[in-house]
Amino acid sequence: MKFLKAIVAAGLVAASTSAFAADITGAGATFPFPVYSKWADAYKKETGNGLNYQSIGSGAGIKQIQAKTVAFGATDAPLKADALEKDGLVQWPMVMGAIVPVVNLEGIKAGELILSGEVLGDIYLGKITKWDDAAIAKLNPKLKLPTDAITVVRRSDGSGTTFNFTDYLAKANADWKTKVGSGTAVEWPVGVGAKGNEGVAGNISQTKNAIGYVEYAYAKQNKLTYAGLINKAGKTVQPTIAAFQAAASNADWAKAPGYYVILTDQPGEASWPITAATFILMHKAPADKAASAEAVKFFTWAFAKGGKMAEELDYIPMPEPVVKLIEKTWSADIKS
Repeated sequence: MKFLKAIVAAGLVAASTSAFAADITGAGATFPFPVYSKWADAYKKETGNGLNYQSIGSGAGIKQIQAKTVAFGATDAPLKADALEKDGLVQWPMVMGAIVPVVNLEGIKAGELILSGEVLGDIYLGKITKWDDAAIAKLNPKLKLPTDAITVVRRSDGSGTTFNFTDYLAKANADWKTKVGSGTAVEWPVGVGAKGNEGVAGNISQTKNAIGYVEYAYAKQNKLTYAGLINKAGKTVQPTIAAFQAAASNADWAKAPGYYVILTDQPGEASWPITAATFILMHKAPADKAASAEAVKFFTWAFAKGGKMAEELDYIPMPEPVVKLIEKTWSADIKS
């Protein structure tokens, strides 16, 4: 976690020294926190304007924007058109990334362990309880699996990462779909709760024989051992920018009201099955128009100049045609 703390110190906390009386304020998803932090640092250096982003989870971020306590909310679980209309909100995707299963298994390196959605669902259902279970062994005939019990780690807070992870499990495991389902918070059959992607990453790194799920940047920054997955096409894939892009290429943003698109379990032999977008929420008629305008300036800058920084953290920038659609949305829907 030292890397993340350093970014916070350099980017977000330093924003408090801005010449503005109040920095751009936002709150929500932990999934995009690494890239928003990197953007904040670069934006501060270029413009002198600060960003104060609270990485508190999608559920809490939605509540804060509904309460009008921040200029923008951030969520990995997009709101449907009726929910947006009810609260007078506008929504758009900001960047795409991926969620990966992570494990702490002695002697097993990143990418060596292979899991399927069916097996992953059975682990989180508590049906598979040991690492040498026949279902895991069948997928990993060359690995020496421990005989130990699996420690299951999951999110304890309302989470868009959980929304996308459980959405995938519901598509890949019939029992999960009927017994648990999907959502930002679910009734977990088993597991130890941790807050935020940061909390899950920290728990996994400290707990032998554990399994969890985090946004890929957290796995890389914390040097966690991620697992490969068998995708919808039956192919074994590793979490790479090419695999994330393959899944994202199926998205038809133009036809989705409120840009409501879920990228899990996409077709294609190269597609990573737990790919996801992260979204921004703002009020159509903001109480503080100046703060809203400053936030839109930041997002405009991020779309124009933040693509390479996003890719360096293995996020996928939004395609240029989608950015143009989003900019039209701002002009039409957000009153300045």
